[in-house]
Amino acid sequence: MFERLKWICAAGFVALAGAETTAQEFSALARYLPELSEADESRNTFELEIAITQAVPYRLFSLAEPARIVADFREVDWRGFDADLFEGFAYIADARAGVFRPGWTRLVLELSNPMGIESAEMRTDPVEGSARFFLTLERQSEEAFSASVGAPDAALWQAEGPAETGDEIRRQSGEGPLVVVLDPGHGGIDPGAEREGLVEADLMLQFARILQENLLRVGGFQVVLTRDSDVFVPLETRVSIARDAGADVFISLHADALAEGNASGATVYTLSETASDAASAQLAERHDRSDLLSGVDLSDQDDRIATVLMDLARRETQPRSNSLADALVEGLSQSIGRMHKRPRLTAGFSVLKAPDIPSVLIELGFMSSARDLASLQDGTWQRSAADGITEALRNWAQRDAAQADLIRQ
Repeated sequence: MFERLKWICAAGFVALAGAETTAQEFSALARYLPELSEADESRNTFELEIAITQAVPYRLFSLAEPARIVADFREVDWRGFDADLFEGFAYIADARAGVFRPGWTRLVLELSNPMGIESAEMRTDPVEGSARFFLTLERQSEEAFSASVGAPDAALWQAEGPAETGDEIRRQSGEGPLVVVLDPGHGGIDPGAEREGLVEADLMLQFARILQENLLRVGGFQVVLTRDSDVFVPLETRVSIARDAGADVFISLHADALAEGNASGATVYTLSETASDAASAQLAERHDRSDLLSGVDLSDQDDRIATVLMDLARRETQPRSNSLADALVEGLSQSIGRMHKRPRLTAGFSVLKAPDIPSVLIELGFMSSARDLASLQDGTWQRSAADGITEALRNWAQRDAAQADLIRQ
């Protein structure tokens, strides 16, 4: 089930001495929340819940001599980390966290007994945008633990940089193909949710390919995938890829999992108004200035001017995103029938923050729901969902082009 997690770091592991973390030397994507983090153990298992301010890519693997579990996270500020959280547990001898290499931080759990990774996932709060990392370790024999270690692929660390930006994206007018960028969520060192041996990153890539084939077969679409294999693509790079492709729409594909409750059905997200206000400021602070708005070079502008220009762009784009999301809810409802009880939601997902591209995130279902998990693997359901999205895009494109004509007149 967790073969992708059975890695061992190459020789030269950088030790992180002491219980307190070293201060970060970069602007971290996420901040550790010690007051919301918990640990517990039973006879054969150890469970850990790490709370952070937003979801980040991660990878897990085992190390030997001494036996330990290592979790690498993309830019987490571990200030406030205290090994006292792990005291009193029979299976954990020590714990430490800190900077591992530029852009990456590391949490190390030193084991008193051999333990294997039973389950691991990052869950995002769709309203607040905060995240919880859940890890369950299970007692193993020495032989099983030794067999679980392996060397990570060094290529996984080579994150792609921002894509080169193309010409200015002009609002689609119905002339020529609609450029659709499909973003299969997660990938590589960021597997997403995992259930019953299935991985969210793999399921979403499979569906993205089915949807791509469907759009191309119907005609009138040009389709670009942000990834076409099990590789890690940074969130900001996914948006850069869309901008470089001259995207008319950006659709991110996911299938979440919940620890509690019985939620099921598909949901379509757009960027919330509250998140929209913060998005421009964050992009102005963190992003490559030449890649904030298509056709606009903001390299010589300060944050205030860049933020104003992005807000102006979003005033036009956000209503179009909302209209696209409504069309997708209608199309999916007609094609697959059952949707989530609240099929239209808003959130602060990073991939929705492009100010100049209508963007939506589709949660095709919940991997924690047995019914949804079966649907996500079913070829007939996949094709029906692809048909619903395709029809929704056709209808939206026609209405959007008609509105563009009215604006020009």
